[in-house]
Amino acid sequence: MDSFIQTITIYALPVLFGITLHEAAHGYVARLFGDPTAYLAGRVSINPIRHIDPMGTIVVPLVLLFGTKLLGGGGLLFGWAKPVPVDWGRLRRPKRDMLWVALAGPASNLLMAILWAISLRLLVSGGAVQGDFWLQMAVAGIQVNLILMALNLIPLPPLDGGRIVFSLLPSRMAWRYSKIEPYGLVILIVLMLAGGLWFVLTPFLAFGQAVVSWFL
Repeated sequence: MDSFIQTITIYALPVLFGITLHEAAHGYVARLFGDPTAYLAGRVSINPIRHIDPMGTIVVPLVLLFGTKLLGGGGLLFGWAKPVPVDWGRLRRPKRDMLWVALAGPASNLLMAILWAISLRLLVSGGAVQGDFWLQMAVAGIQVNLILMALNLIPLPPLDGGRIVFSLLPSRMAWRYSKIEPYGLVILIVLMLAGGLWFVLTPFLAFGQAVVSWFL
């Protein structure tokens, strides 16, 4: 039990900020491109309380973390915050600007992974050893943010990757592609249960790890 509580304290900040800043980034970029909806709702904020979804930000990560500890590691730790409201119609060029609004979330996770990697490097150069609390948190920060980045880049609406693909496709193909959205999360769950999710995530994780390695 003590080990589980320690694991919670190690992962708490990386998960909390990884999820909430992801959403704030969407709102910030949406405002840059003409939609102030999230800003007016107070969601362009680094205050996690404004973004927390009790189920997605707290319960689901805790359950997955407990399952990972129970099974001896190797699980997939993720979660979600309250989606930031974006009025796509208020963007200056909705279809084109959707690309940048969607990309902002995964990009924020990659940036956070880089910042955790820099922290890890500074800790190691400062004499931190394996098992040090802050060292473990830095490693967790890298892992959590790379997984969040990779998950959200899966080209499946309503995930950010799906929005990106929609923005890049010709209009007729994009609207046909968007019809997948009601089934997107079901497809994601099926992939997870069938054991195919890691296969889909691998290219995105490899990209993130390659970028982060430059800062280690």
